[in-house]
Amino acid sequence: MVFTSVPFLVIIEDAMSKQQFQTEVSQLLQLIVHSLYSHPEIFLRELISNSSDALDKLRHLTLVDEKFKALVGNGIDSPRIDLELYDEKKILSISDTGIGMNEEDLIAHLGTIARSGTKNFLAQLSGDARKDSNLIGQFGVGFYSVFMVADRVEVFSRKAGEDKTYKWTSDGKTGFEIEEATGSDVRSTAGTTVLIHFNDEGAQYANGWRLQEIVKKYSNHIAFPIFLTYDKSEWNAEKKESIKSRVTEQVNAASAMWQRPKSELTDDDYKEFYKSITGDWEDPLFWFHTRAEGTLEYTTLFYIPAKAPTDLYQSEYKGGIKLYVKRVFIMDDSKELLPQYLRFVRGIIDSEDLPLNVSREILQQNKVLTSIKTASVKKILSELKNIAATDKDKYAQFIAEYNRPLKEGLYGDYANRETLLDLVRFKSTKVEGLTSLAEAKERMQAEQKAIYYITGGTESMLRNSPLLEIYKKKGVEVLILDDDIDEIVFSSVPKYGEIDLKAVNKSTTGDDLKDDSTPEKTEELKPLLEKIKSTLGDAVKEVRASSRLADSPSVIVSDEDEPSARMRHMMRAMGQKDIPEPTPTLEINPDHEIVKKLLANPEDAKVADAAWLLLDQALLLEGVPLKDPAAFVQRLNRVLNQSI
Repeated sequence: MVFTSVPFLVIIEDAMSKQQFQTEVSQLLQLIVHSLYSHPEIFLRELISNSSDALDKLRHLTLVDEKFKALVGNGIDSPRIDLELYDEKKILSISDTGIGMNEEDLIAHLGTIARSGTKNFLAQLSGDARKDSNLIGQFGVGFYSVFMVADRVEVFSRKAGEDKTYKWTSDGKTGFEIEEATGSDVRSTAGTTVLIHFNDEGAQYANGWRLQEIVKKYSNHIAFPIFLTYDKSEWNAEKKESIKSRVTEQVNAASAMWQRPKSELTDDDYKEFYKSITGDWEDPLFWFHTRAEGTLEYTTLFYIPAKAPTDLYQSEYKGGIKLYVKRVFIMDDSKELLPQYLRFVRGIIDSEDLPLNVSREILQQNKVLTSIKTASVKKILSELKNIAATDKDKYAQFIAEYNRPLKEGLYGDYANRETLLDLVRFKSTKVEGLTSLAEAKERMQAEQKAIYYITGGTESMLRNSPLLEIYKKKGVEVLILDDDIDEIVFSSVPKYGEIDLKAVNKSTTGDDLKDDSTPEKTEELKPLLEKIKSTLGDAVKEVRASSRLADSPSVIVSDEDEPSARMRHMMRAMGQKDIPEPTPTLEINPDHEIVKKLLANPEDAKVADAAWLLLDQALLLEGVPLKDPAAFVQRLNRVLNQSI
């Protein structure tokens, strides 16, 4: 569509479909328009990116779908993006010959945000515009950013393969209107035109030179040519005056940037391309650009965002890798391109060997893509390992955002487990901040047979667990694994290289720390152990003397193959209601004053109350809710009454 000075047709009120924005859209619009004016120029980047995506999708369909192949020759075989500026009227149109939208698409894409992460995103906003502008950059403001610079926006769109053009209109405040376009508003080809009526803030962009500057900054490497039509002023030496003429110029390089040699590209080139394909406002942490030649030919360009996406752990989160075949866009967001634990990686894979009509289903079985995927994962992990060794500060930034996804990889990526074990980081009882397994291994004591860790609660709970007492006493390091997935992950990781990894809350762990007097103490404690076991009955599997306690009177431990209390809670929360309740083993400290007093008279009536209190306090320290809190309080009161 070309804008003319002819006024738009007056439409009968009943012919319009008036609709309200979804609640989240209204909230987002208010935030953008009233709070986030630090980067209003990004509206153009967002709209050009939308046009590029639309062109990519239609070009792919014309290659693989017979219905769309018939459309070739009707303008869509020369894909392009056109900007047309009318500076005096303060109007800019952005047009493409892409896939286009029908009425349902316009409602779905421009009136709704169909992602549950939106609510979480809005909930995180602080009211601090500077902080929130970074946060909203992670989320991607998309089309709605246009209302930072416009007081009215009209969208004219015709979907490929359909005859009707629809007009969407909004002031970005309460809602929008949709009608079937008529007259000069009807598009002759598929595609979309966005007509922007600049407000006072946006008037600065009604300038041809300014628009060129923004396109080169953000969209220079968009794969399609971008043309700008505007009134250009040139000095006429003969007439000694400035003369305006209407010109159309290509304003971007329109090259597949990833195909250029790395030696020709600057850091700014990489950063600008990243922002153009992701919508992120921040520079990436780092990137890995690889060209493989030989049996398989392909190019990859992977980026690590500076901040993890706000919806990274949402079930509907989609990855950010785009697949190309010979520079032709095929698909994005496919889970076959990289493993799920690397879903935070953004970028492109461009293959010379895949067929153009490759589908998501075929990808699952395709040997070429499997080889590319395998090599890409190894490349990403090896680059991360190199950064960890050469730039600890930069790697610390990475770990602060992505330590948990790497742990997910430990659970399923057996081929790269050893590399991942070198990459993940842990809290520790020995050092401030985070540490690696390699560093923990270097700090192992001569008699130490394993690297120890503790799981099953918050950091504070774990650091104060009685299970750590003997390790602290003997100066042995224990890693604090307080992430809710740690127990699931590390229960399946028995070793780091040749070194055993052992959880201190398992019954057999710590045997190498026992002193020679443990058997004697066990024999001495036998009458009391038997009395406590007979009192507790089936509430415990076993009662035994502990070699792992220094200051606490009791602790519970589980067998090697039993999940902890926290793990059982997580499994039930995920819908596994039939999780059996394992019976714990109770360990008591033979050197504790309470235990010594009980041992002096194991048949005393107080022993029964003490036995239950020893079990209940051990359960509470493990974060396990008591089955009968009332009975616990009654016993506690009886003991207090007798001791006062």
